[in-house]
Amino acid sequence: MAGSTLGTNFKITTWGESHGKALGAVIDGCPAGLPLCEKDIQIYLDRRKPGQSNISTPRKEADQVEILSGVFEGKTTGTPISLIIPNTSQKSSDYSEIASYYRPGHADYTFDAKYGFRDYTGGGRSSGRETAGRVAAGAVAIKILKELGITVTAYTRSIGPVTIDDSHFDKSAIYTTATCMPDPAADEKATAYLKECMMEKNSSGGVIECVVEGLPAGIGDPVFEKLDANLAKAVMSIGAVKAVEIGDGTLVSSAKGSENNDAFRISSEGITKKTNHAGGILGGISDGSTLLLRAHVKPTPSIFQKQETVNKNGENIEIEIKGRHDPVIVPRAVVVVEAMTALTVLDACMANMTARLDYLKDFYC
Repeated sequence: MAGSTLGTNFKITTWGESHGKALGAVIDGCPAGLPLCEKDIQIYLDRRKPGQSNISTPRKEADQVEILSGVFEGKTTGTPISLIIPNTSQKSSDYSEIASYYRPGHADYTFDAKYGFRDYTGGGRSSGRETAGRVAAGAVAIKILKELGITVTAYTRSIGPVTIDDSHFDKSAIYTTATCMPDPAADEKATAYLKECMMEKNSSGGVIECVVEGLPAGIGDPVFEKLDANLAKAVMSIGAVKAVEIGDGTLVSSAKGSENNDAFRISSEGITKKTNHAGGILGGISDGSTLLLRAHVKPTPSIFQKQETVNKNGENIEIEIKGRHDPVIVPRAVVVVEAMTALTVLDACMANMTARLDYLKDFYC
């Protein structure tokens, strides 16, 4: 299976299945000398792990990470970093029925169409649990970016019909509310809405917003390696994400040029913009303002209502899915979007080191 590796300079490969012995990631290209321990990674995995609230799957996983290589005496050595996260709460029997049919909204049919074979226990490689490896690797990228004065922060913007009020934005609430909303009032409304969905044996989608601050102008490349294009690819690679926006996103299609253009001004900070409709990227290259990204996440496809599908014998059937499933994917996917954004931005920053002769001269001369 191809397609499990991301990045050029800071390269990661994730591995493992939902109900296998473990999941993990291998990082290649991490510079030597970064202070790193399991705790640095664990705080991010704890934000993603299941079973933390009544709007999360009841599956209990410690998601305890172990560093197998690439760190010596508390610092990275410059060699590949191997990370492992054991699975400890598999219930593969919950999935024995689906070996013979295809669940609506899942990758069961497409995996069979491609490979003629699939791991049906928990979705295998297409399970949302695969993202644990991404988060572990992303935690390392986030730590490197902090050394450069760059921060990445993601949060839930909306769940179903409930959207946060920007005037009530409280960053600390991202880490304390069950929905990861930075607005406690919106969190209460969203939680009530999700309880209604659960009573209906249904699920909900939502929107995750991510901001990158401290990113200097000039990061990213034109044409095929545009920063926004690579961000879109990285975030769209998250299984539940169906659309990605940068800046004003789809609103630009109904705007006029006079409304959409961001005016440049000179200030004490140098060249700045009066507005940020572009979301911090122009021509595929960062412009020095806040990078703004939104990911639209579909409703959890595993719902407990009766659904129509087909089986491998080519028969139309009705099914009722069993197992342990999130009524909403969004809160646990927040840190995944954060990780994928950080991985992409760091890789672009590393590529930029060879963009100009004076950068090389500053380093070597």
